[in-house]
Amino acid sequence: MTFRFILLLLCAFQGAEGTKIVGGKDAVPHSRPYMASLQIQGRHICGGVLLREDFVLTAAHCDLMIPYTVVLGADTLQANEPAKQSLRVLRSFPHPNYTELANDIMLLKLSSRANLTKEVQLISLRSGSLRTGSSCITTGWGDIGDNRTLANRLQEVNVTIMSPRTCQRRWREVPIARSMVCSMGSRNIQGFCSGDSGGPLVCDGASAGVVSFSGRRCGDLRTPDVYTRVDSFRQWIEKVLNEN
Repeated sequence: MTFRFILLLLCAFQGAEGTKIVGGKDAVPHSRPYMASLQIQGRHICGGVLLREDFVLTAAHCDLMIPYTVVLGADTLQANEPAKQSLRVLRSFPHPNYTELANDIMLLKLSSRANLTKEVQLISLRSGSLRTGSSCITTGWGDIGDNRTLANRLQEVNVTIMSPRTCQRRWREVPIARSMVCSMGSRNIQGFCSGDSGGPLVCDGASAGVVSFSGRRCGDLRTPDVYTRVDSFRQWIEKVLNEN
C-alpha cells in the first residue's frame, strides 16, 4: 500500500462524497457546535473545527487550491437551517513541512468572523499526551457504510486511543510518527472513512487530533485510524493565529 493510495482514500474531492463515519450514530442536533463543513459549490469535501471566530483547523490534504467556503452551525447539510453560517475562506495555511502523510494539518483564515451562537462555538486545544485506552469521539457527515451511503445528519462515533507501538505494528511499513495518534472503535467497521479528512478527534471536550488517514477498509482494526496530534503543533498554531 503506497502513501498516495492511502491519501486518495481520504480525499473526498477525488473519492466518495464528503466526510464519512462508519458504525456511528446521529449526533444530538447542534451538540458539536465547533464542527465545520468545508464545501466547494455546496458540496461537502472535508470537516474541521472552529478554533477562533475567524480560523478553522483541518487537514493539510484538504487544501485543494480552489475557492471554497466553510459552513458552521449545521446538523443536516442539505437542510436550510437558520443556524447555519457560510463564510468564504480567505487564505489557507497548510503546515510548511506537510508532505503527504506527515504534518497533515492546516489552518483556514475566514473572510469574516463567525457569529458565536448556541449552535456555533469555539473548541479549545487539548494539551499533553493521550493515555492509551482513553475514550474520545470523532464526528463527520457522509458515508455511513463504506459504500457511498450518505448520512442525513452529523454522525459521531466513540473511539479508544491505541498505543503508538501497537499502531505501528499493525500499520507495518507505514511510519507512525510521534506527531500522530491512533484510535480504534469498540468493534470492527467502526471509525472514520474515506473523506472524513480534517474532522476532529475530541478528547475531554477539546481538540486532540485531526483526521488524517486510514486503511483500505473503513474502521478496520488491522489498520487503525490515524490522526495528526494537535498538541505536537501547538506552537505553530499559536504563531499563525497571533500573526493573522
